[in-house]
Amino acid sequence: MYEHRSHPPLTRGAFLLRMLCHFLIAIAFVGVSLGAGMIGYWYFEGKTPHDAFLNAAMLLGGMGPVGDLDTVGGKVFAGLYALYAGLVFLVVAALLFTPIFHRVLHRFHWNQSSENVRPRRAALSGESRED
Repeated sequence: MYEHRSHPPLTRGAFLLRMLCHFLIAIAFVGVSLGAGMIGYWYFEGKTPHDAFLNAAMLLGGMGPVGDLDTVGGKVFAGLYALYAGLVFLVVAALLFTPIFHRVLHRFHWNQSSENVRPRRAALSGESRED
């Protein structure tokens, strides 16, 4: 998926396309997670779609549920969904920042490896470095 350090860094356009792909995957992941939360609140608590959306969105956003929960199943679901929402935050952050970190590290290693290649080639060809 990512280029090896022996390959040159991506062009700006290719990098922006990679960022767009990661962003779309993150949005899809959040959408599926929001849908699962809405279904859980509807099934376990009998919430209307509007209330289920609000509670699921608030948990995914790190704010917590809005209303009181009446059933034991709803409370267990809300607790498990809250733990899952914390993991969703970490996964989405990783999806969005991984291409940036990779690009920075790749540029560093690319510059470092391109500097190391020149002296080795010069030594192999018998050229001196005294210019």
